[in-house]
Amino acid sequence: MTSMGRGDAGAGMRAGARAGTATSAAGVRVDGPTSEGRETDWVAALSGSGSEQATALRELHGLMVRAAAHQVWRMRAALPDASPGAVDVIVNQAADEAVTAILAKLHTFQGRSRFTTWAFKFAILQAATEVRRVQWQHREVELRDLEVRPAPGHDSPELCAEGSDLATALAAAMRRVLTPYQRRIAVALLVDAVPIDVLAERLGTTRGALYKTLHDVRVRLRRELVSRGYLPVPHGDPPQTSTSTLDRLPTRRAGTP
Repeated sequence: MTSMGRGDAGAGMRAGARAGTATSAAGVRVDGPTSEGRETDWVAALSGSGSEQATALRELHGLMVRAAAHQVWRMRAALPDASPGAVDVIVNQAADEAVTAILAKLHTFQGRSRFTTWAFKFAILQAATEVRRVQWQHREVELRDLEVRPAPGHDSPELCAEGSDLATALAAAMRRVLTPYQRRIAVALLVDAVPIDVLAERLGTTRGALYKTLHDVRVRLRRELVSRGYLPVPHGDPPQTSTSTLDRLPTRRAGTP
């Protein structure tokens, strides 16, 4: 496959994207099966070269623009500037990034769903990432340590006491078993809701490194709370899925469906 960077993938596509072409590089509709009952072979077209690849890239970018625009429209209330011009910039940036991600992951497409369905996920995730990035562009990210606040009131005194007890135990566990850095990362991502890609950019690190930190936080806190009787002892290996608060840490990386 021809090697393409972020600028190369987005530079020559926007004219074709706005045209909203209905046929693929092979001359069949991109949003439905061919007359032989097969979907367009996007992988072959995008992995090729010359005019066939260029046409497929333009059409893919057009689809990514449509998907990204839908997602940005849904999240427009979070934007500091929701004017058409500002939205257009975000949409095209997301579409460029989605195409680049798709080209990098093209070899992983297994045909379990339609290619367009698979590709739309990249645009939707990237559009959400771009909106969050713009939302936090001029906001300061404060890496603060844990602050224990009073638990919110509840109609049931018993539930109120139970919640307060668990919150106190969790705060104590965070101080005992987490490093100051781990606590600050956990507070930023889980309490202050700083987007992980924004935090990675501000800290000069990677999303992968922050996901690793969150994984370590989860493991340490679970082990500590189990040992103190606040969580049940797991049978065998810790379960991969759970409804507990500790298992609601983010696990999907931006740009990867």
